Amino acid sequence: MLVSPDGEVIITNDGATILEKMEIHHQTARLLVELSASQDNEIGDGTTGVVVLAGAILEQAQKLLDKGIHPLKIADGFETACDIAVKRLDEIAEEINITKNNHEQLRKCATTALGSKVVSKCQDMYADLAVRSVLNVADLERRDVNFDLIKICAKAGGAIEDSEFIEGIVLDKDFSHP
Repeated sequence: MLVSPDGEVIITNDGATILEKMEIHHQTARLLVELSASQDNEIGDGTTGVVVLAGAILEQAQKLLDKGIHPLKIADGFETACDIAVKRLDEIAEEINITKNNHEQLRKCATTALGSKVVSKCQDMYADLAVRSVLNVADLERRDVNFDLIKICAKAGGAIEDSEFIEGIVLDKDFSHP
């Protein structure tokens, strides 16, 4: 639960929202918030994890600084570790066919990502909606998705299960006269 200076109350378990709403003055902490925002913008998930990982790396860096190791040596060591990790990921990576079994691998990924979200009780339905939405605007040849082409329109009064995928434009207009 976050309470703003003007008394506005926000209740959330979303790490990105918590970091965004906090008033942070420390420069390093601001960098972590920017890291979280960048992760959210690029991937849409994993914001808490990336901040926890960065915090652990900074904690280890502090121990090395306390031992008198020069910051540039520490940075070089982290760069080398990153190169080794990326090389290992390239070695164990497996190419998957996203079209196989009616996009089942994409649905599994979406279901996993939705497990920690508010919609977790409708995980399968929302995984389906997410996959359909992304595939509808994806350029598979370029391996690019323009997420700006996906809009979520919330309507008050309905149940979460009433959500649906609409290909095209939604005009939210009330009748002006019967």
